[in-house]
Parts: sequence; C-alpha cells; structure tokens
Amino acid sequence: MFSFFTTNEANEALPDVIKKFEYALAKQNEVKKLEQQLQMSVSTTNSFEDYVTLKQQLNSAITKFYEAVEILENTGVVVKSIEQGLLDFPAKRFDEEVWLCWKYGETEIKFWHEKDSGFMGRKPIEVSDESLV
Repeated sequence: MFSFFTTNEANEALPDVIKKFEYALAKQNEVKKLEQQLQMSVSTTNSFEDYVTLKQQLNSAITKFYEAVEILENTGVVVKSIEQGLLDFPAKRFDEEVWLCWKYGETEIKFWHEKDSGFMGRKPIEVSDESLV
C-alpha cells in the first residue's frame, strides 16, 4: 500500500529498511559471483552438466535477488540503485511531492530532493523545516 513518509516516520522505518537493503545487496553479490563463475566455466569446463547446474544456480539467485528487492520496496521505499546504495522515501513538502533520500552508510534521513533532481540535487532537511515533519 502506498503512503507518504514524514521525516520521523522514515527514520523510524530506517533500521528495518537497512536490514532489508543489506539482504538485497547480499543477494545481488551472489548473482555477480555466480555470473563470474558461469563466465569462467564456459572457457574452462568441458561438462555441460557443470554449466547447466551453475546456470540453474544463477537463475535461482536472480529470483532471490528480485524477491529481496520486492520485500524492500514493500516497506514503502523506492530503490534507486542497489549498487550505489540509494533509496528514496516518498514524501510531501507543503503540497509538492518530493523524495526523502537515503544513501547506504547514513544512519538517519537528513536529505530530500525534488522528484526530478535525483541524488545530485539533495538538500539538507532543516531542523525547523516542519513541511517535511
């Protein structure tokens, strides 16, 4: 179900969101590892059985990665980039729809940006900015 976050709500949700993000990141790393193994097996193995087994493991890992992203986005956040560690929380600033922006490693929501500006357009949330609270 869709809803807008206040800054406080986003910060309250953040510990759970971080856990789910880290799980999705781990699943993505598994996919990358299996892709590398599959690439190497093409040139180093003569066994179709080994190749097919690895390919099936990769398919399963990809499925688990997308399931992890779905679980993460079911918290209400939008994944902008797993690799860059960027998530956005939908919010409103006065009557304008904006994003509360989080980057992996940050311990709280401190920035927001307009819908079309992205990470480079991040602005600090002012303590007195009650429009996002």
